[in-house]
Amino acid sequence: MVDLRAIFWFVVISSCAVAAPTCIQRSDFFKANGPYDKNLRAMLSSLPSRVKDNEGFYKTPFKPGPNIAHGLGMCSRGTTTQDCSDCITSVSHTLLHTCPNQAEAIDWSSGDSLCLVRYSNHLINGSLDEDIIWAEYIEYKYNISFGQTNLTEFKSTWQALMDRVINKVDGSLYANSIQELGSFPFRSIYAIAQCNKDLTKLNCEKCLQHLRIDNRSCCRGIQVGYIARTSCFMRWDLQPFLGLFINGMLPTPPSELDNGHSNTTKKDGKNISTGSIVAIAVVSVVVSTVLLALGYAVSRRRKAYQSFASENGYFSVSRRPRRPYGTASPDDATDDLTASSGSLRFDFRAIKAATSNFHKSNKLGHGGFGAVYKGMFPNGTEVAAKRLSKPSDQGEPEFKNEVLLVARLQHKNLVGLLGFSVEGEEKILVYEFVPNKSLDHFLFDPIKRVQLDWPRRHNIIEGITRGILYLHQDSRLTIIHRDLKASNILLDAEMNPKIADFGLARNFRVNQTEANTGRVVGTFGYMPPEYVANGQFSTKSDVYSFGVLILEIIGGKKNSSFHQIDGSVSNLVTHVWRLRNNGSLLELVDPAIGENYDKDEVIRCIHIGLLCVQENPDDRPSMSTIFRMLTNVSITLPVPQPPGFFFRERSEPNPLAERLLPGPSTSMSFTCSVDDASITSVRPR
Repeated sequence: MVDLRAIFWFVVISSCAVAAPTCIQRSDFFKANGPYDKNLRAMLSSLPSRVKDNEGFYKTPFKPGPNIAHGLGMCSRGTTTQDCSDCITSVSHTLLHTCPNQAEAIDWSSGDSLCLVRYSNHLINGSLDEDIIWAEYIEYKYNISFGQTNLTEFKSTWQALMDRVINKVDGSLYANSIQELGSFPFRSIYAIAQCNKDLTKLNCEKCLQHLRIDNRSCCRGIQVGYIARTSCFMRWDLQPFLGLFINGMLPTPPSELDNGHSNTTKKDGKNISTGSIVAIAVVSVVVSTVLLALGYAVSRRRKAYQSFASENGYFSVSRRPRRPYGTASPDDATDDLTASSGSLRFDFRAIKAATSNFHKSNKLGHGGFGAVYKGMFPNGTEVAAKRLSKPSDQGEPEFKNEVLLVARLQHKNLVGLLGFSVEGEEKILVYEFVPNKSLDHFLFDPIKRVQLDWPRRHNIIEGITRGILYLHQDSRLTIIHRDLKASNILLDAEMNPKIADFGLARNFRVNQTEANTGRVVGTFGYMPPEYVANGQFSTKSDVYSFGVLILEIIGGKKNSSFHQIDGSVSNLVTHVWRLRNNGSLLELVDPAIGENYDKDEVIRCIHIGLLCVQENPDDRPSMSTIFRMLTNVSITLPVPQPPGFFFRERSEPNPLAERLLPGPSTSMSFTCSVDDASITSVRPR
C-alpha cells in the first residue's frame, strides 16, 4: 500500500518573491510623446541588440543637450545571447509601463535570465550607487528543512563562499566559486558575483561586500536566490546554473531508497510493483498540485516576517521583495495601494528630507485630515506633501481613496498626485506644487482679492468647469468630488485653477447616476439639500457646489457670511435669489473687480450659478451643458427655479434651514437613516 505520508515529504514546494521595478521618485517627469519620450523609446528599442553585441554589457555614450535618454543594460554571465536580448526587452517594457512619464527608472529581472535595465535623463556614470536593493529567492526548492544545527552551518558556509567569490573578482568584474557543504544531502553551494563594467574593481568589491551584509536582513539561510544593488549582484544555488560550473560536482538528491540499482526496493528488500510506482507518481502529482495551490493562497495573505529559525526546524523568511531603503514593506492595511499604485510609492525618508523634517517654515496650510508642507527634492522638483494627522481614523479611508482614484486621473485643471508614502503611522500624499495656494486665500482676503479681476475670475470659473466635466464624463471613471469649495481650488503661477483634495470623492459604476450614504461628510454651505437631508448624492451634487462657487467668485463673499441681513435669516444663495427677483443682480459683484468688466457676461454667469443651485437635482444642468452655456453666448438660458436652502422671511417656517443653519463654514459629518453606499437609483446617463 502506498504510504502517502512518505510521498508528502518528497513533494517539492517552492515559492518566489518577485523583484519590483523601481521608479526613481526624485527624477524629473516628461510629457507623453514629447522629445524625451521619443528619445527614450528609441534608446530602449536598440538596447537589447547593443547589450547582446557587447558581451552582455552596454552603456550609451554621453551626449550633451536636453532630452537625451541615457541607458544601461547588463545580463548575467552565462545567459545566452537570445535570452539576454529577450530579458532586456521584457524589462524595458515593464519599466515604461510601471513608471510612466518618469525620466529615471531601473529594474533587475527575475528568473534564470537575470538582467538589469536602467535609464535616466542625466549621465549614468560609473559611481557606486547603493541606495536600492532587490532580492529574489526560492524557499525550499529542494525540500530541505533546516534544523538549528544545519541552519547555522549553512549560514557560515554561505558567508565563506561569498568571501571567496568577492576575493576572486577579476578585471572583468566577475567571479564564481563553489563551497562544499559538510553534512547536507546536497554537497555544495554554487555562487557567482558580477558588477557593472563601468565600476572600478575597488568599487565592485565594495558593492559586493554591501550585498553580503544585506543578505542578513532579507535572505539569510535561503537555499536559492539572488540579491542585487544598482551596480552589482550575487546569485547562489545548490545546483550548478547557466552552464557556469561545468567542472563542478553535481549534487546527489537525498533518497533513503537509492542503493545504486535500477530497480526500486524497500528497506526490507521487497520489490515495489510497477503499479505501485505509477500510483506513487500519480498521487505525487495530485498532492504537489494541491500543496502548491494552498501555498500560493497562503502566501497571498501572509505578512512579511523577519528571518528566524523556528522550534520545529523550518526556516521562515519574508516572501516579499526588498524595497528601496527607508520604505516600509506594505502591511495589510496598504496592500491594495501597493498592488494598484506600487510605482507611486515614495521613500518616506526622501519626503522627510525634502520638507526639512516637516519644518513649520515649510507649512503651507492645514486641511481636514492634516497639514500640507512644501518640499524640494535634490533635483529641484518642488512638491506639496500632505501629512495625515496622527491618529487619524477618519483620514485613513480618505487617504486610500485619494491614492486609488487620483492616481488614474490626469487633467490640467486637477492637481496631480505624484505619489504617497506609508511608514508606520505616517501617511503622506505627495502632490505637484501649486505656488499660489488656494482660491480662498485671494477671494476672501480684502487686499489680495484685487488681483482677481473679472477676466481672471471668469477664467477660474471656466477652468473649474473643465475639471469637473473631466471627472463626471471625460475620464475613464465617473467621479463625484463631494467637497468642491474655494479652499479646494488651487491656483498655479498663471492663476489657472486646479481642483484638489479627493479624499471624499466617490467612483460611480457604468450607468450609475445616484447613490446614498449613511455618512454625510463635506462642508456646509456647499452641500445640496438632498445630500444633507437624505444622504443622496450624484453628479448633480457637484453641480450644486459649483453653483455656490460661481456666486462666491463673483461676489467675493462666503456663502455663510449672510446670516442676519435687514432682520432676516439669509445666506449667499438666498441673497442672490432676492437680487434676481429685484432685478439688481449686479449688486452682487465684488467691488474689488472695479468697473471694467463685461456686465452681460457677469449676469450670465450669475444666472448659470442660480441654475446650479436649484433645489430639485433634476432641474440642475449637467456639467457638459454648463460648459456649453459658458462658452456659447447664443444658447438661451432657462429660467431658474428657487434654490435649495432658500431662507424665507422669519414669518415663513423652514424646518430644514433652521436645523442646518450654522455659524461660519465648517466641515460636518452626521448619520442618515440609509446604509452607506446603498444604490437607490440606476438610470442611463
